[in-house]
Amino acid sequence: MTSLELYSKGARVWVPDPDAVWVSALLLKDYSPGDNNLLLQLSDGEEAHFPLASPSDLPPPGNPDILEGENNLTALSFLHEPAVLHNLRVRFLDYNSIYTYCGIVLVAINPYDQLPIYGEEVIDAYSGQDMADMEPHIFSVAEEAYRTMIREDKNQSIIISGESGSGKTVSAKFTMRYFAVVGGAAQQTSVEERVLASNPIMESIGNAKTTRNDNSSRFGKYIEIGFGRKGDIIGANMRTYLLEKSRVVFQASAERNYHIFYQLCASRELPEMRSFKLDAPENFRYTSQGGETQIPGTDDLLDLERTRNAFTILGVQPDQQMELFRILAAVLHLGNVNIQASGRNSDRSYIDADDRPLAVFSKLLGVDGPQTAHWLCHRRLAVGGEMLVKPVSGQQALEARDALSKHIYGQLFTWTVQRLNSALRSQKGQTKSFIGVLDIYGFETFDRNSFEQFCINYANEKLQQQFNRHVFHLEQEEYIREELAWSRIEFSDNQLCINLIEGQLGLFDLLDEECRMPKGSDESWVRKLYDQHLSSKPHPHFQKPRMSNSAFVVLHFADTVQYECDGFLGKNRDTVFEELINILRASQSELVAELFQQQGNAPSVANGSVRSGKRATREHKLTVGFQFRQSLEMLMETLNSTTPHYVRCIKPNDLKEPFMFDPRRTVQQLRACGVLETIRISAAGFPSRWTYEEFFCRYRLLLHGPLTQDQAQASCRLTLPQLIPEPDQYCFGKTKVFFRAGQVALLERLRAEKLRVAAVIIQSRVRGWLARVRFTRISWATVTIQRYCRGALARRLALTLRYTKAARVIQKTYRMVAVRQLFLMIRQATITIQAFSRGTMARRRYRQVLVERAAVLLQARVRGWMARRAYRRVRAAVVFMQCCARRRAARRELMKLKTEARSVEKFRELNKGMEVKLMQLQLRADQEAREAAALRETLHAEREAGSAELEALKVTVQKLESQKQEKPPPCPVISEKEVEERRRAEEKAAQDILQLTQELQALQREKDGFCKEKEDLSARLFEQEQAQEECVQQAVSQASASLRAELDEERRKYQGLLRDFTRLEQRYDNLREMSLLTEGTKVHRRTDSTRSLSLELPSPSTAPLSPFSSFPSPEEVCRVSVTSPTLERRESVWSFQTPMDQLMVSMDMAKDPAVKMKGEDLAHAYDAVRVANKLLESQLRSQSHQREEELEALRGQISAASCGSSSAAGPQELQEVLEAKEQECVRLRRELKELKNTVSLRRLLTQAFTAETSSCPSRSKPAVTGLLECRKKDENKLIKNLITDVRVDSALSLPPGLPASVLFLCVRQADCSGDQTQARSLCSAAVTSMKAALKKHSKDVDMTALWLKNACLLHDLLRQHSPKQTLDSDDLAPLTVDLSDLIRALSDLCIQAYQQLLSITEKRLQNIIVPAMLESETIPGLSGSMVKLVASRKRAGSDPRPVGGDAPSMAAVLRELGALHTALSHQALPLSQMEQAFRQLTYLISASALNSLLLRKDMCCWSRGMQIRYNVSLLEEWLRSKGLQTGGAVATLEPLIQAVQLLQAGKKREADAKALVQTCTALSSQQIVKILTLYTPHGDLDERVTLNFIRTVQGLLKGSSDGQPPQLLMDVRRVFPVTFPFSPPAALHAEQLVIPDSLKISFLRRA
Repeated sequence: MTSLELYSKGARVWVPDPDAVWVSALLLKDYSPGDNNLLLQLSDGEEAHFPLASPSDLPPPGNPDILEGENNLTALSFLHEPAVLHNLRVRFLDYNSIYTYCGIVLVAINPYDQLPIYGEEVIDAYSGQDMADMEPHIFSVAEEAYRTMIREDKNQSIIISGESGSGKTVSAKFTMRYFAVVGGAAQQTSVEERVLASNPIMESIGNAKTTRNDNSSRFGKYIEIGFGRKGDIIGANMRTYLLEKSRVVFQASAERNYHIFYQLCASRELPEMRSFKLDAPENFRYTSQGGETQIPGTDDLLDLERTRNAFTILGVQPDQQMELFRILAAVLHLGNVNIQASGRNSDRSYIDADDRPLAVFSKLLGVDGPQTAHWLCHRRLAVGGEMLVKPVSGQQALEARDALSKHIYGQLFTWTVQRLNSALRSQKGQTKSFIGVLDIYGFETFDRNSFEQFCINYANEKLQQQFNRHVFHLEQEEYIREELAWSRIEFSDNQLCINLIEGQLGLFDLLDEECRMPKGSDESWVRKLYDQHLSSKPHPHFQKPRMSNSAFVVLHFADTVQYECDGFLGKNRDTVFEELINILRASQSELVAELFQQQGNAPSVANGSVRSGKRATREHKLTVGFQFRQSLEMLMETLNSTTPHYVRCIKPNDLKEPFMFDPRRTVQQLRACGVLETIRISAAGFPSRWTYEEFFCRYRLLLHGPLTQDQAQASCRLTLPQLIPEPDQYCFGKTKVFFRAGQVALLERLRAEKLRVAAVIIQSRVRGWLARVRFTRISWATVTIQRYCRGALARRLALTLRYTKAARVIQKTYRMVAVRQLFLMIRQATITIQAFSRGTMARRRYRQVLVERAAVLLQARVRGWMARRAYRRVRAAVVFMQCCARRRAARRELMKLKTEARSVEKFRELNKGMEVKLMQLQLRADQEAREAAALRETLHAEREAGSAELEALKVTVQKLESQKQEKPPPCPVISEKEVEERRRAEEKAAQDILQLTQELQALQREKDGFCKEKEDLSARLFEQEQAQEECVQQAVSQASASLRAELDEERRKYQGLLRDFTRLEQRYDNLREMSLLTEGTKVHRRTDSTRSLSLELPSPSTAPLSPFSSFPSPEEVCRVSVTSPTLERRESVWSFQTPMDQLMVSMDMAKDPAVKMKGEDLAHAYDAVRVANKLLESQLRSQSHQREEELEALRGQISAASCGSSSAAGPQELQEVLEAKEQECVRLRRELKELKNTVSLRRLLTQAFTAETSSCPSRSKPAVTGLLECRKKDENKLIKNLITDVRVDSALSLPPGLPASVLFLCVRQADCSGDQTQARSLCSAAVTSMKAALKKHSKDVDMTALWLKNACLLHDLLRQHSPKQTLDSDDLAPLTVDLSDLIRALSDLCIQAYQQLLSITEKRLQNIIVPAMLESETIPGLSGSMVKLVASRKRAGSDPRPVGGDAPSMAAVLRELGALHTALSHQALPLSQMEQAFRQLTYLISASALNSLLLRKDMCCWSRGMQIRYNVSLLEEWLRSKGLQTGGAVATLEPLIQAVQLLQAGKKREADAKALVQTCTALSSQQIVKILTLYTPHGDLDERVTLNFIRTVQGLLKGSSDGQPPQLLMDVRRVFPVTFPFSPPAALHAEQLVIPDSLKISFLRRA
């Protein structure tokens, strides 16, 4: 298949476009040789015809979809301009990736936005990683340079170029920051700090606002960062090139002068700046010409403060800073000097004597004002051996003034650079190697180009030539390494253009010659150019404009540029009159005189020359062009002697809009910066290269022969000649197969065609099988339907016969039932009539009898009712009167009781006679019980009498009834009046009954309402109580959570400070050893090993450290640590009392005897640490007391709230009195207990006093046995044998905590014997020796765990027997000596040992986490199924990764964790400490793995996610097997687990997006979007994540991520605070200890 066959229907091509430069189009029909045009469909759907004159006019083909968004441009199958532009656009706009590799070049597109990709966690992620494995980044280039320097011991260079506004300065700044962090051994030292501090200074004096950039560097700089043998930064040096001095006196529209001038104007109100007489920048000529005095988003006042701080860091004294600012202010005033023309033809000029700007200028610089005014308007000439003074015109005087301003600023700039270099110079020894960072201007072309653009473009020509040759060299080295048969690659060389500029009779040569001419001019120089390069010897790179005779055109490698010759000679000469220089040399200001004295001593330093009356010889050597060529030659020699690394910065648009891509501007810069040249060189050879394994995995179905990966090379060599008939289109190397441009696309098409044929065959087989299955199902369905139809017809016939028979039976039965019902109805009617008739007659007789008997009963009932009603009324009245009397008496008694309760005397009497009253109440209760029993007996007797009387009455009633039945009484005659009265009485009684009933109902309703209201109130009160309790509990929980968080934060800060203090202590010890070795060279004596400990200077760590919460203020630190380098200051520090000494005296701190060195900075730093410890100790104590008070107040509020909620129920007053009495009883009991304690304390004090005053030295405390006694002379020997000189094998064989137990028993014995000094010294020596042992075994996990155990045990024993802990325990006898400071020191020692333990394990894990968690093939066969779609090209110099068995795996990680667990378990450390340690380590593993995953595109795929998940599961299983899953270790792995789930989950539908957002709660929105962006398809069945899906996820995440800071990478350096819970050890006796003889401490005696 040839490349022409790629132009088939459906293929993508690129066609030119005037706006977008290149647009994608789709071929609508195949191309055949001889066609005159191509039928295309553009991206907007419009059809177009592309004309073709020959096959060479075919449009560039598009790359396969699998290569879209590739992070290395050289990996593209078709390497051409539209492919590069499209790939950069996709990565920049769709993926928000501003960095892309192009071979050895890093293309950086300025996003014009703040991105969270430059934090320390990003630096940690790129540190130590291979460049080809990580996503493109400026840190990756810096890491590659650093690793190459360390590995090959060769100097490196990073060349950063680009036009103004493309981000060169920012890239250089981040590069230097990376070196400062990586080369600073994890903490920033003074050298790294000084290197970073040079950036704000150079930006303020060398950067300015232009139309293209708000912070444009107007000079080139090359910074050499020197490294020592250990890879740490030990110094730096800076070289500058071609400062744009013309900007000092002139700025174009919408531009500004250098930032420093506006910073000074903004700070004019500061007290120290008022003497400069500054004003707003609009009032100075040199700062107002551009019309722009303010940059949006910047604060000039803060920038000046940052600049001054940087000067201070670099050692520039404040008085020198003020002198520098004074000179800059004088330059501004010089620009406002008013020079007026005079004379007939304005050939003279003068300055008024009272010109204020000139007076201020003279005063600021300390020069003579009249002389300055005179020589600005006159010049001295040498004629015939005589000196003449000639006046100059006004224009010439203005030019002289501006030349003087430029010269002053240039000299000041040079002095500043020299001062920075002296501050950055190495002080630690010889620099082994360096890395240079070149931040230089890119190719420039404007509407009007002058001398500056000419020099800039000349420098870019030289750099481009060096770049082309280096790229060519690397390309050829790759072919040689792979042993390819290759022919020389031709590339465009710009040597002819360079010869035109710098060769003999070139542009610079003719310019210098014209400058030497007395009457040389720009016009004559241009004519010489025309004659030399157009007429006599026409040069291909030189042209003359058609419409101008004062310009020339140079054909540069990037573009054709027309230069205007006006001002070339003046800028090249850059002269200033010697008379003005002499005035400045005589200045009263030391700095001004120093600036211009240096010029006289070293004329080659200045960028310009000084012109005197007598022309100097060889003046051409001082021209700007000559100096620039010299410095450029030195730069090229430096670059050629180093290994270069290239960064090309691209400006995406001229509007400075974030993430806006202008293709025309981008293509212009790509052509100018050499990226496309790299593409052309790569395309000329074999740009596509695959390893045999990668090629086999991708194109296995195209290969023949053995299909095993072990024989991949043989299969490739056998099959490729059949796939690609042209042998020159591919080449076999040792480990790779190389292809020409476009051949990968051909292979992709063959692969797609074979997959298509296979898919058609599979589809045909599947469709046939589906048709047969469908026919079988239809046949079975037909038979089934027939069977069901026949069954339905048969069932229908049987049902009809059944219905006919049933109808006959129903008719017969119905007729019989109808006749029977008629008979029964007639019979029933007859019986009913008879019954009604008989009933009527019986009721009539009954009513007659009833009327006669009712009259008698009614009279009896009415009379009885009236008698009972009268009785009830009388009884109710009596009861009511009794109640009123009793209530009145009760109220009087209650008022009396209340009055008595309020009186203090009654209250006291009640309290005093409480027991008596209780007895009286008991007697009264007994008496009342007896009375109640008597009353019950009386009541029982009365009830019996009543029952007997009732029985008698019943008998009487029965008798009367029997008599009545026997002899009915005669019916009395009732008159009508009595009947009427009776009726009225009955009506009245009925009305009363009705009224009472209504009242009773109303009362019942009122009662129900009250009951309901009571229930509502009770329910509401209960709800309020519950709500109040919930609020109180919530407040308590929130307060507790906040307090715990504050405590953890304070603990974390304290432990971090302790870690920093340990580093400072180590540096102090190193410096002390060096000083002791230096002083000991004169007298060297061998000291006895037994006395080495006593003769050793005490370490500053012996001073006890207390927990502290914050740092001292920066002002205090500066006052303490920063000293003046002058000799007088050094003498004054040692001769007088410093503020630090005063502070130590005020803090009651003694001067440490270790501070006897002559190093002033070291002593002050040590004292500063001690004072900071003391200050922060007092602060933490006050904060702890305050926190306890707040907790007590909170508990009081809670109890008050609970009491208030209970009191809301409204208790009775008697209950309140009872509670008050109970509280009084509790108070009295407490006072009684305190009195008892006071009596016992007084008794103990009396005994102690008597014991001390008596002659017997014994004390009145219980005797303690089972101790060990150590004599004073054996203390050093004990410490040496037990801690200092103990062997590792012997120490590890000891029982856990044996040294601590022995030391405690010795301290206890010394304390019991009354020798408090010995007890304290022994304990202090033990702490110091343990600290020394930790430093000695700083890389041994087992020994560190051993001393951690002993430190913790000794701390717990001392704390257990401290006086504070033994107050509540009667079994333990407290120590008499106060060891609280040593207990705190032991606590700090425990933290130090814990941190050292973790540091050892972290260092071992650091280099194996990423290979083991991400790269190891734990699941066999899974990676082989993954098809690598893109072959990433390894960069030159990259470290080869270990392969196979040498590569770290999960077994290595688990082995390191197991070693730590074994060491901790062997020392029997508590489970809580082990859980905290492994929580920290698992967080490190999770954060490191996740950060690397977020920066590596090759890891973001489905199969790799499965591998990582399996590796994480192994770690989880290991933690569970060790019982460490409950301490938070598993929870720290959650972000990594969710990231892996994100790789394995579906990523197509909106439901998938919602599921991802709900699942990935431990990941930030930036991390989720980054993983989706980097996701690489697993194979042909997988697809890339679409942009619409990513935008959907971003929309869902927007609501949940509001208010959260942007976080891409996890903080690997995060440290969880550790806590050591106090667990009182068991009772310790000497008889329980098993002391081996190997310790040699038999001199201890049991006591």
